[in-house]
Amino acid sequence: MAAKINSVKSSAQANWMTVGTIGLLFFIFGFVTWLNGILIPYLKISCELNHFESYLVAFSFYVAYVIMAIPSSWLLKKTGLKTGMMLGLLIMAGGALFFIPAAMTRTYSLFLSGLFIMGTGLAILQTAANPYITMLGPIESAAQRISIMGIANKSAGVIATFIFGVMALKDGDALLESLKTMDVAQKAAALNDLASRVIIPYLGMAVILAVIGILLKISRLPEIDPNVENTGEDEKFYGSKTSIFQFPYLLLGVLAIFCDVGLEIVAGDTIISYGLSQGIPISIAKHFTSLVMIASIIGYTIGVIAIPRYISQSKALLICAILGIALTAFAVGSPKMISVVFIALLGLANSLIWPSVWPLAIEGLGRFTRIGSSLLIMGNLGGALLPLLYGRMADIFTPQQAYLVVIPCYFFILYYAVAGHKIGKRVKEA
Repeated sequence: MAAKINSVKSSAQANWMTVGTIGLLFFIFGFVTWLNGILIPYLKISCELNHFESYLVAFSFYVAYVIMAIPSSWLLKKTGLKTGMMLGLLIMAGGALFFIPAAMTRTYSLFLSGLFIMGTGLAILQTAANPYITMLGPIESAAQRISIMGIANKSAGVIATFIFGVMALKDGDALLESLKTMDVAQKAAALNDLASRVIIPYLGMAVILAVIGILLKISRLPEIDPNVENTGEDEKFYGSKTSIFQFPYLLLGVLAIFCDVGLEIVAGDTIISYGLSQGIPISIAKHFTSLVMIASIIGYTIGVIAIPRYISQSKALLICAILGIALTAFAVGSPKMISVVFIALLGLANSLIWPSVWPLAIEGLGRFTRIGSSLLIMGNLGGALLPLLYGRMADIFTPQQAYLVVIPCYFFILYYAVAGHKIGKRVKEA
């Protein structure tokens, strides 16, 4: 009996160590991803860009997911989980190093190239980590586990945006005022100095990513076989499928992820520039992305407590969609600082969309889980396109009115919560 108890304790401890390791990866996802919220206004100033051009930061980062998602699935199949994730981290480190020549020459295309390479590494990591944490326990509680990962992700976002905001945008208000009175030579010198502020942070990031990659390779992270772990309750029904296109709930889930990532990036990456457009000083506005992250953490915490004990994953998705529609309407119709609060609260509305969509979309895929996960990762294209659309609308109309572009996305999330996740699936609602 004592041996059995010790075995159970050992298994539970190993499981929590696995969750902690994957949580570290999600922390890295968040740290790298949410730096874009600061990079957009930072590069807008230092490279003298308009709204549309500045949001190419998000486009370059997230378009890598679309291009590399399916190759990532092939790579992970060849290398295995740990080696593939190590390669992903090393690729991200290489992308971070691109920021050094980019900053030294103040060349926007080099910044975008570095972001694309970092997005490529993240595509590999996310293709492995998201299905992994989903299948680490019962599918009904997957949103709870992913919410824990979300807390790690957004906590990193708070830390990253605070540190980088202090380092890159210190004295930003004084700089903007002084630029107006400088001649061409003085302005170039000031902007070159501003650009150089990212060299040390990104050099340090490259070193840290490389070290974590090596440590991950030698860790005891176990492999999970989706052919065994994700066959669904009716194995005969799901196992009879011969093509990934026979899972319509997955394909609709890809669109839901497209909407979700676009929604998250619009809220987190535009709020600083939006605050500046409303006349709010940089010293205050540079912290706005952190407010979105904090709202998200609150939402994830609710998910950890409530799913599946009090609400199902589909019900959580429904609540998020309705909340997002309401908050967007308030944000567009409110004055200055009040509208910023509503935009920040979109972090709460968006928080449980990703954790809920993933398990609903990959349930029962079995041997198609890897390719299904790759398709879901391709849904990150929303993070590339929706901010660009927002930026274009902000140039044509106003930055506040441009937030109306997210409304159709929330309505699609609403549809997926009510009906889309059931199409082609044998569903047992909680």
